[in-house]
Amino acid sequence: MTTETRSAIPNRETRSCPMQVKAVGSNGEIEGYASVFGVLDNYDDIIIPGAFSDSMAAHKTAGTMPAMLREHSSREAIGVWTDMVEDGTGLFVRGQLAMNTQGGKEAYELMKMKAVSGLSIGFMPVQWTYNTATDVRTLTGIDLWEVSLVTFPANPQARVTNVKSTLDTIAAPKDAERVLREAGFSKADSTAIVARVMRMGEARRESAESTAEAFKAATKLLQSITSR
Repeated sequence: MTTETRSAIPNRETRSCPMQVKAVGSNGEIEGYASVFGVLDNYDDIIIPGAFSDSMAAHKTAGTMPAMLREHSSREAIGVWTDMVEDGTGLFVRGQLAMNTQGGKEAYELMKMKAVSGLSIGFMPVQWTYNTATDVRTLTGIDLWEVSLVTFPANPQARVTNVKSTLDTIAAPKDAERVLREAGFSKADSTAIVARVMRMGEARRESAESTAEAFKAATKLLQSITSR
């Protein structure tokens, strides 16, 4: 088993935590878990205790908090987070919906009806270890940008990341598999798609090589005929 340690890259990611809104007050106060520690998610990632500590300390020093958004949209700020703390379960958050805004009122009504019941984090990975034997990444450092209220926290297709991976970052088959999984494909389907594309590439290369050899042979034959 090999474990690699890596540091920050400029890719924004999201992770969802299903059914973790614990309370919705009549004045728009909400609380729940934005992230749960030690759980292997659909991207084969695990977040461990302490992963948010540096980010929370930086926000405290700056007098800021991660944004409260709806569905990770920067155009849908619906309130403010007032407290975030790591405990034995995960990242516990408290916040206040903006009840005098349309977005805040809508979020409140939907949460009271349990039509919206999940929380999801938007972050930049800062530090992690990667187990090449199991293909599991353990996140040990996270730069938390925002915590969103989401409708489908448990749906893998609702976990599409914001600029997490681009074509420019694909340097190996596993990179392509990760991009497909971020787009909602299962791990098995992603692996199968990449394998099929690679076989197509190999067949095309073999065909091109065969054509080139045939062309060379035809050229030699033509030269031998015309030289007589």
